[in-house]
Amino acid sequence: MTEIRTPRLLLRRWTDDDLVPMAEINADPEVMRWIGDGSVRDLEQTAEDIERWEEEWDEEGFGLFAVELLGSGELIGFAGLSVPGFLPDLRHEVEVGWRLGRPFWGQGYASEAAHAALEFALQDRGLDRVVSITHISNRASENVMRKLGMTPERETEHPDFGVPLRVYAIDLSEYQG
Repeated sequence: MTEIRTPRLLLRRWTDDDLVPMAEINADPEVMRWIGDGSVRDLEQTAEDIERWEEEWDEEGFGLFAVELLGSGELIGFAGLSVPGFLPDLRHEVEVGWRLGRPFWGQGYASEAAHAALEFALQDRGLDRVVSITHISNRASENVMRKLGMTPERETEHPDFGVPLRVYAIDLSEYQG
C-alpha cells in the first residue's frame, strides 16, 4: 500500500471510512467553486469519484491520495496525481491536484500535500513532467503551483463548461526537491 508521510500529513489510499468525510467536503459550494462548473457532489457521486480514483491507481500506478492529519487521523481532502482526460490536448500528461475541506485552508496543508505528490511523481514514478490546471481566477491554487516551482504555460477553456483555465507545468530538470 502506497503511503507518504510529511511532517503533518499522511497521504494514503482510500478506505470505506473516507466516503462520508469526502462527501462533506464535496458538498461545500465554496470548496467546489473552482471545480468543473462549480456544482457540489453528493454521497453517491463521491463514491463514484473514489472508485474511479482507486481504478486509476490500479491502471496507472499513481492516483489521488486521501490526505489525513497525522495527529488526529481526520480526513482533510485529497492530493495526488491524475490524467486530466477532460482536456483532450492534455490527456497524455499527468496532473498534480488537491482539494481540501475549507477548515483546512490557509494552513499550508495544500502546499505540503501537493509537494509530496509532485516528489512522488518525479522521483518515485519517474515522470519527466507534471502539469497542474486551475480556474484562471483561483489565486490560492496558483499560489500553491508557484510554491511547487511550476510556471504558467498557457491558458485554455474547459471544453464542457467554457470556464477559463490556466495550465502550469514543471519538468524534472526544473524540480528543486
